[in-house]
Amino acid sequence: MLKRFNRFELKYLITADQHEAIQRDLQAYMQPDANGQQGTYAITSLYYDTANLAFMRAKIEGIKFRRKLRIRCYGNDMRQPVLVEIKQRINRTTQKRRVPLALDDAYALCAGRFDKEILHQSDATVADEVLFLVRAMALQPTCLVGYQRQAWVGGAYELGLRVTFDHALWTALPTSGLSTEVTRHALVPPAFMVMEVKANEAVPMWLANLLARHQCFLTRYSKYCAGVARLDELELLSAVQGLVAHNEEFNGE
Repeated sequence: MLKRFNRFELKYLITADQHEAIQRDLQAYMQPDANGQQGTYAITSLYYDTANLAFMRAKIEGIKFRRKLRIRCYGNDMRQPVLVEIKQRINRTTQKRRVPLALDDAYALCAGRFDKEILHQSDATVADEVLFLVRAMALQPTCLVGYQRQAWVGGAYELGLRVTFDHALWTALPTSGLSTEVTRHALVPPAFMVMEVKANEAVPMWLANLLARHQCFLTRYSKYCAGVARLDELELLSAVQGLVAHNEEFNGE
């Protein structure tokens, strides 16, 4: 499993009809991800932010250097190791640093209470960065986001190339932690999904032509921002901010 990597990420909002057509064309160049069932698996992420949602505002304002912190689970089994992940954006390049941990240890790390001495040095370096962010910015759980992902990967000559289709996107309050047993609120209408193209250096010409042929247009879309906006629309965001305020008061005692 890659724990550190840099790449470009391009996002598109597409219809189910476009998805079917694109998927048929992709089969000539790519294969389903080895994970999941024919490249399909669930993803659930618990996002952390400040009381005034600094990470979300940095995305909306288009800040060239920005970060976010999340705990992510691949699949639905929360007993397996999860990933504590710092996702960082510098101009157009996306960087990720992640450390695999048991869920309780992931919670402890993101609460600023964790003994990193038990980790390998490379993981301890990431844990140090997480601890610094959590303590310096008083980060707290803010939003839960989940979806089903279908992933395609490039061949031997296109290492790092991935095309993913995310559908059935939902958000929920973070009060139950990283859990799928929550009240879900849809983010995207059923007829739409989010497609992401990820490449280490450049998108190959055949894929650029494929995207143009299927009339795919770049979209600025953040699942985290969409989740927070949806909770705000449902007048649930105050519950999140109240939870943050309560935790800050508790942690300060």
